[in-house]
Amino acid sequence: MALHPKKIDLSLGRMYRLLGELGNPHLKLPPVIHVAGTNGKGSTVAFLKAMLGAAGLHVHTYTSPHLVRFNERIGLAGAAIGDDALADVLDRCEQVNGGQPITFFEVTTCAAFLAFAEVPADMLVLEVGLGGRLDATNVIERPVATAITRISMDHMQFLGDTLAAIAGEKAGILKAGVPAVIGPQPDAEVRRTLAEAVARTGADGRIHGRDWTVDPLADGFRLTAGGSARTFAAPVLPGRHQLDNAATAVLCADCVLGPCGDGAIRAGLAQAVWPGRLQRLSHGPAVSAAAPGWEVWLDGGHNDSAGEALAAWLEAAPLRPLLLVVGMLESKEPTAFLSPLARHADAIAVLHIPAQEASFPVAALADHARAAGIARVETVGSVAEAVALSAGLAGPGRVLITGSLYLAGAVLAENG
Repeated sequence: MALHPKKIDLSLGRMYRLLGELGNPHLKLPPVIHVAGTNGKGSTVAFLKAMLGAAGLHVHTYTSPHLVRFNERIGLAGAAIGDDALADVLDRCEQVNGGQPITFFEVTTCAAFLAFAEVPADMLVLEVGLGGRLDATNVIERPVATAITRISMDHMQFLGDTLAAIAGEKAGILKAGVPAVIGPQPDAEVRRTLAEAVARTGADGRIHGRDWTVDPLADGFRLTAGGSARTFAAPVLPGRHQLDNAATAVLCADCVLGPCGDGAIRAGLAQAVWPGRLQRLSHGPAVSAAAPGWEVWLDGGHNDSAGEALAAWLEAAPLRPLLLVVGMLESKEPTAFLSPLARHADAIAVLHIPAQEASFPVAALADHARAAGIARVETVGSVAEAVALSAGLAGPGRVLITGSLYLAGAVLAENG
């Protein structure tokens, strides 16, 4: 296949061309919930999949990137697409494309739409790949709902170097008359930009802080919207930030299930599965390498907001000493990610992400760790070697492997 010279080239022209040549499968999909955002969109998709599934619906999902196998990206009625079905839709896209330029994400999204159109389901929960306005997924004319989760600094080379610019790109998924659930946004410029986009597009805005609020409780959270409050047990995915994602998912599910959906929503909050996001590992080489009694956790966070969310979780569930194990992509900002974590960390081990050419150089990553304020910094050659450093700390404590979804995928491939 003649992939586009640029790995990422945000545009919709190539998508509409190939979709048209494939018979417009994007016009033959089940009802769609479209989810954008920098942090939390994947978790929101996971909550929605579980909620709608608990209501008895068959749910397609589209997420990226994958952690271990590409098939994870395309969920067909609740299960990852099989190898033969995946090969079939990709082959058909390649044949129809006829060697014309197209990016990897565009052709795989077209393949996903083919699969979604041909396998019966009641809903499709569709995660944006990058941005929103020109993302390959933004060809759905009228979804049943849209959602925008927390926006932060990431992919600046494609989306703009201010939060307001990034928010403007994410808001490109909003559609006139379609419910738009806007999740909590700490930044005032982001809030203003999204509110203006809701008004400009004529979307049916459900904006956090204006139309709804979410408040943590000792054993869950309270969601107040439309003049009434509902309380829910804590979601299965840990961390204060997951309350925001859960509440966003609840409001999207309301658009589909209506007032009778509370039972399914509660079941979904308890059943959602989203690997590599504050996931405690129970077996595998990484766990075996830890000193006796140590917990080993995994999270794919990689930007400043993710660092803040992890720091809040560490504050709420303290266990010292803490050994960070970190690998990042060279396109990321390590100091911004690590700074919120520094006061919780007793040591950090930095490494090259396995089989990832774009991994941040280890020596430079170590310098960023020191700049973030972490005193003890080690460079290592493997995750197991990093985790084994726990034996030199006065424990038992906690190991947190983080910094990249690609690192999370490599760890889960051996420890899943």
